[in-house]
Amino acid sequence: MTAPQKRVLSGIQPSGTLHIGNYFGMMRPSVELQAENECYYFIANYHALTSSPKAEDLRQRTQQVAVDFLACGLDPEKTTFFRQTDIPQVLELTWILCCLTPVGLLERCHSYKDKVANGIIPNHGLFTYPVLMAADILVYGSHLVPVGKDQKQHLEVTRDLAIRFNNQYGELLVVPDPMIQEEVAVIPGLDGRKMSKSYDNTIELFGEGKAIRKKFMKIVTDSTPVEDPKNPDTCNVFALYKLFATPEELAEMRQTYLAGGMGYGHAKQALYEKYESYFAEMRERRKELLAKPELVEEILQEGARRARATAEAVMAPIREAVGIA
Repeated sequence: MTAPQKRVLSGIQPSGTLHIGNYFGMMRPSVELQAENECYYFIANYHALTSSPKAEDLRQRTQQVAVDFLACGLDPEKTTFFRQTDIPQVLELTWILCCLTPVGLLERCHSYKDKVANGIIPNHGLFTYPVLMAADILVYGSHLVPVGKDQKQHLEVTRDLAIRFNNQYGELLVVPDPMIQEEVAVIPGLDGRKMSKSYDNTIELFGEGKAIRKKFMKIVTDSTPVEDPKNPDTCNVFALYKLFATPEELAEMRQTYLAGGMGYGHAKQALYEKYESYFAEMRERRKELLAKPELVEEILQEGARRARATAEAVMAPIREAVGIA
C-alpha cells in the first residue's frame, strides 16, 4: 500500500527582487518537493506589511514573486499556489492563537530581538509575526515545513501553540514537523555576508546584461597574487560556483585554485557563465509569463480556491470548539 502524501507548507515574502539566495535556499527545494508531496506554497504578502512598503511596490512584488516562482518550475497542477491575503481563515486563526500566546514566548524570539538590535523600529506586526506564521502553517493541517536554521525557532513556536490549543480545546490541530534544509549552506552575497536584500549584496535571480555581470565582478575576494595557490574553501566565488557546477566541474575548479596561476577574475567569469546558462530556460519562461498576466492571476485564484476549502475544513471545528460558532 502506498503511504499517504505528506502536506508540505512553505511561503515566500514579496519584499523585493528575488535573488539566487532565495532560489537555492527556498525555491528550488520547494520545486523538488512537488514530486512526492502535497504542497501548499503561498506568497506572504501579509508578512511583508511589517516593513510598511508602498502599496504599488507590494502589488508589483507580489506579482513578480508569482511569475518568478512559476518560471522556476512550480507546477500549479501539482501544487496549491496562492496569495496569503486571499485566505481569510488565516487571520481568523491568528487571533485565536494570539489569545493563547504568552507575551514572554514572543519576547524570546531571536528574529524579533535581532531586528530591534539592528535598529528596526518594532511594531505589533513584527512582534506577533510568529503567530501569523503559526496560523499560516496550522490552518492547512500541514505536516512538514521546510525551514532554514534561522526560522527553526518560529516553527518551534508553531508547535508550542498547536499543543497549547489542543490541550485546551481538543486534538484539532496537526502539530507540524520541521524539514531543516541542512544541505544548503549560507549563501554568501557580494560582500561575503549572507545574501540578503537588507545588506544590498544580492545577485538577482533574473538579472541580465552588463549590469548583472558587473555584480559578479564585484564579489569580494582576498588579495592572494595570481601566481599563488588559492584556498577554494574560504572563497566567496567558489562557494557560489558550487551552487551551479556539476561534481566534475567543481573538482576541476578546485584543482585550478590549488594549482595557482589563476586570477579571481577568471573564477568570477566562470561563475557568471554558469549563472547565465543555468537560468536561461527559466528566463525564457518568465518572459512568456510576463506577457500573460491574466494566466498568472488565474493560477493564483484557483490556488486560493483550493486553499480556502482546506482552511475552512480546519477552521469549522475550531470555531465550534472555542465557542464562536
